[in-house]
Amino acid sequence: MKKVRNIPLYTITDKIVNLTAEISELVGVITVKNNINANPKLRRDNRIRTIHATLAIENNSLSLEQVTDVIDGKRVLGKPYEIQEVKNAYKAYERLLQYNPYSVQDLLDAHRLLMTGLIQETGVFRQGGVGVFAGERLVHMAPPAKQVPQLITELLQWTEKARLHPLIKSCVFHYEFEFIHPFADGNGRMGRMWQTLLLAKWKPFFAWLPVETLIRERQDEYYRALALSDKNADAQPLAEFLLQVILAALKELAETEQVSEQATVQVRRLLEALGTDTLSGRELMKRLDLKHRPTFRNNYLVPALEQKLITMTVPDKPNSSKQKYRRV
Repeated sequence: MKKVRNIPLYTITDKIVNLTAEISELVGVITVKNNINANPKLRRDNRIRTIHATLAIENNSLSLEQVTDVIDGKRVLGKPYEIQEVKNAYKAYERLLQYNPYSVQDLLDAHRLLMTGLIQETGVFRQGGVGVFAGERLVHMAPPAKQVPQLITELLQWTEKARLHPLIKSCVFHYEFEFIHPFADGNGRMGRMWQTLLLAKWKPFFAWLPVETLIRERQDEYYRALALSDKNADAQPLAEFLLQVILAALKELAETEQVSEQATVQVRRLLEALGTDTLSGRELMKRLDLKHRPTFRNNYLVPALEQKLITMTVPDKPNSSKQKYRRV
């Protein structure tokens, strides 16, 4: 096949360099603490926030609470199409770390999961031309459909081989993916998810970092940066925006970890006291040398249960006098 396009175009500005350095420093701190990887509840909450935000950007009207209920298998009053979007996104994100970010087939499979039941052309590249509109105004005309397979193949090959910092490379990929617009629909959520995958292959905790939540909060700025990158034929404006959002998300995570650090210490104490035994609340308090039951419950027991680190022997009756606890 005839060569269609060379490597992505991007400019490394002082702002990009400084943001990358600041992010890398925070990444080091968070990696050492490793709290997000060790906290199943925080991971799940962040995953749900991510799904809610990335779909809200695409005009899904379900609230965060409704999205949570859909994922939990509860009945939700809402548009069937929007409920299907949530179910699909959850399946795709749950499989995220199994994907090879440089594989065309994995990219197609992820799109199939995201868009099943929503459009006809799932898991295949678009067959026709496509444009991005702001109202009635055309703001971006994507390359012809016949060029898409080669453009995506070349982009994934570049992404795998380019000697560029993973943060910057993921942002350049995000822009180029949206420029190519490889699918009939679902390009926005796919581009954001695949950037998350690229970052997670660098540092795994990025799989649980709800960057999309902050993109949604700055949605107009996101689209302006995309448009400016199109106008300049350079990924730099979008890269600067995305790096700012990643930095903000990391700062939010660091603040959350500071608040929860003491609770984490108390949960660890409870787990050490419990060991491999199955104990009642009274027995646990005795091992922890605690006298005040509300302190035990609020600072030790409930956080451990919420993080799914311990389980109840009588889950249907939380207040049972026969209730005991054991490690998961």
